[in-house]
Amino acid sequence: MTRTTQEEVPGVRPLLLHVDGSSTAQGSGAGIALTTPQGDDMKFAIKFEFNASNNEAEYEALVLGMRMIEDAGASHLQAYSDSQLIVKQINGSTKPKKKAWCNTSSK
Repeated sequence: MTRTTQEEVPGVRPLLLHVDGSSTAQGSGAGIALTTPQGDDMKFAIKFEFNASNNEAEYEALVLGMRMIEDAGASHLQAYSDSQLIVKQINGSTKPKKKAWCNTSSK
C-alpha cells in the first residue's frame, strides 16, 4: 500500500485510513479500514449505487474514508491506498484527466 502523505505532526498519533475500491461486472464498491490512535479498528464495506471504473471506485473509497474521519472530528490522518494513480493525484504529482471523478464529492 502506498502512503498518500509524508507530513507528520510531532507528538500527534494520526488516525490511519486504508482504502480500496473495486469494480466488477456485478457492481462497484469500497473497502475502508480505520485505526484510531488508541489502536481500535473499524472496517466498512460499501456497495455503490452507481457504475464506476476501478480507478473511480478507488477515488470514491478515499473520499468516503476522509469524510468519515472528518465527521468523527479527527484532525490528523495517514491515508494508504494500493492505487498509485490516486496517490499521485492526491500528492499533486499527477493531474486527473477528468475534472469530476467523484460522485460522492458533491453530496
